[in-house]
Amino acid sequence: MSKRSPLASPPARFLLPALLVLALGGCQTTGLEDITGALGGKTETAGKQDAKPDVDALRERYRAKPSDPNVALEYGKALRETGQRAQAVAVLEQAVLGHPSNKALLAGYGRALADNGNFQQAFDVLSRAHTPEDPDWRILSAQGAVLDQLGRNEEAQQYYATALKIVPDEPLVLSNLGLSYVLQNNLPRAEETLRRAYERNPANSRVRTNFAFVLGLEGKQSEAETIVKADLPPAEAEAKVAALRQLLAKRQQRADNK
Repeated sequence: MSKRSPLASPPARFLLPALLVLALGGCQTTGLEDITGALGGKTETAGKQDAKPDVDALRERYRAKPSDPNVALEYGKALRETGQRAQAVAVLEQAVLGHPSNKALLAGYGRALADNGNFQQAFDVLSRAHTPEDPDWRILSAQGAVLDQLGRNEEAQQYYATALKIVPDEPLVLSNLGLSYVLQNNLPRAEETLRRAYERNPANSRVRTNFAFVLGLEGKQSEAETIVKADLPPAEAEAKVAALRQLLAKRQQRADNK
């Protein structure tokens, strides 16, 4: 039987607070906020700092056209990106009431609910955002991430598997799947899965950070630090490494206190 790193005991309790920081399109920082199930609706561009949305301008557009689903969706997304989670839910809920069959609105509303911690409701809404006849791999992956938040890891992995049938070896789905294995304390399989994700898209910071995090949990500190700071400017690389060390130290301290 292989030995487990003390950092991995028990990972689910230690990881859930980090997983609650859902990466739903928020601006990137030098911390490790991307250790998460990927529920975002956009594709990340490596090394690119996202500009903050002009919430004030979008608010005025929304007030002028509150019944326009596209305006509501854009405004709701901007609210999520700036941390105004409850307000995003309220805006998108009203939009969905007016356009109950709009799949894009349902997807945005489901993500906003998950961002706000309303996981069961988020899952139910996301289920309405696509159909078995026309599945969306991004929504399947988002549903898996929500199920992981609900502690239903095996079900979550089925959703990831279905998503991967549509987009084989998609790094963001593999990244979610790897974190799901971490929540089950299956670190070897988590590393294998996240390594596949990293090999397919080493430039994606979310994938890179999740892979480094799992390596750190396994005690592979040197490799973890090399991965997390890859292709970053020196100052940002050092900040990422410091954040990784701090996060792992907190989990070690919690493990020691159990």
